Amino acid sequence: MSGIFERLRKGYGKKLVSLHAWNGWIVVILALTGLILIGGFWRGFLGEGRVWIKWAHIVVGLASILPVLYYLLLAGKHWKQLKQKPWQRFNVLVVLGLLLGWFVSGALLWQFKAVGLRVSNAALVAHDLLTWIGLPYIIYHSITRAKWLKEPARRTIRDERQEESVHPAAPQPVYTRRAFIRGAIGAGLAVTLGPSFLKWLGTSLGSAGGSETIDKLIENNANALTPDPLPLPASAPPVGGGAQGQFRVYTVTPIPSFTNETWSFTIDGLVERPATWKWEKFLELRRSVQVSDFHCVTGWSVYKNTWEGIPLKELLKMAGVKVNAKTVKFYSGDGVYTDTLTLEQADMDDVMVAVLHDGKPIPSDLGGPVRLVVPKMYAYKSVKWLNRIELIEGEHVGYWEARGYSNDAWV
Repeated sequence: MSGIFERLRKGYGKKLVSLHAWNGWIVVILALTGLILIGGFWRGFLGEGRVWIKWAHIVVGLASILPVLYYLLLAGKHWKQLKQKPWQRFNVLVVLGLLLGWFVSGALLWQFKAVGLRVSNAALVAHDLLTWIGLPYIIYHSITRAKWLKEPARRTIRDERQEESVHPAAPQPVYTRRAFIRGAIGAGLAVTLGPSFLKWLGTSLGSAGGSETIDKLIENNANALTPDPLPLPASAPPVGGGAQGQFRVYTVTPIPSFTNETWSFTIDGLVERPATWKWEKFLELRRSVQVSDFHCVTGWSVYKNTWEGIPLKELLKMAGVKVNAKTVKFYSGDGVYTDTLTLEQADMDDVMVAVLHDGKPIPSDLGGPVRLVVPKMYAYKSVKWLNRIELIEGEHVGYWEARGYSNDAWV
């Protein structure tokens, strides 16, 4: 065994460049697949291909630990060579730390059901934070370490060594060209990514309760329905004390908006008394209040939401479900998204057609004016912009289930 390690150590110096290349490709693949996974356009465009990209992201993420282990096992000689190069030692530690952090947080997200919701929620924040810090750092490091920037002709504005040999007392240049370019690249990254990072930092870390960000979503609400629903006493102030966490806005279509003229709510299909309500009449339906947690299958959660709306079982009782109905199908007002529950699932007490969140109208970004809430299942079952419920006899494959998600959405 010692002989194997010795041969590996002797060949390590030659393979160091290859190791850097592998690290670079790993980061590139993870960055591209990660951006695709969170991008609204790609979520709708790729369809079931998104599931394959998700697994590619997971597999490459798991593989990212191999260069770290390789370096830790065999890099003693290289580490000694960097004894007089503290900056390069620092860079090695940063890159290894980023890869290790991404691996650990990514593995926890991958196994979110096993580790629990609070752990996966914290892992998601850590994963995002490492990405915001790590990607700009690695981009900067890769560009400024490029061969073209190390060429002697590009190091200074004039050839320092030649001037010193001819004119020993000649003044040194104020800065080198390499230092100037590195500074320009760093400033460009800071200007480009800085505002987005600060926005993310404020929403993910600065507002633990989540109320500040939700208030901003309400301010930017694209819906124009009047009047606003009057909250019940348990909603204002919210009996849950205010949502804890941060909603992430995911959508597979452009976010729709509605007015009194364009919005209606229908329950039909295999029911005895089909009905359609316009906004003002819909607000006259008897509502109740509940407190529940909200969990996304991507790993984040918002806790202690106070929802106010009509329990789904009450709507179904009002409509009168026919004996041959087996499935409750939900339609989104975006004209694309659908999902289903069985009649048994729809009969759960906490499944709600919600119109208020924490005592305030649900903003368009969060699925308002009306959305489904299914607390015991992951959020892709909680259809946003809900405007129709249909009772059907057979089965229906929902939007994400048709694209690889499990129909078993239980938290």
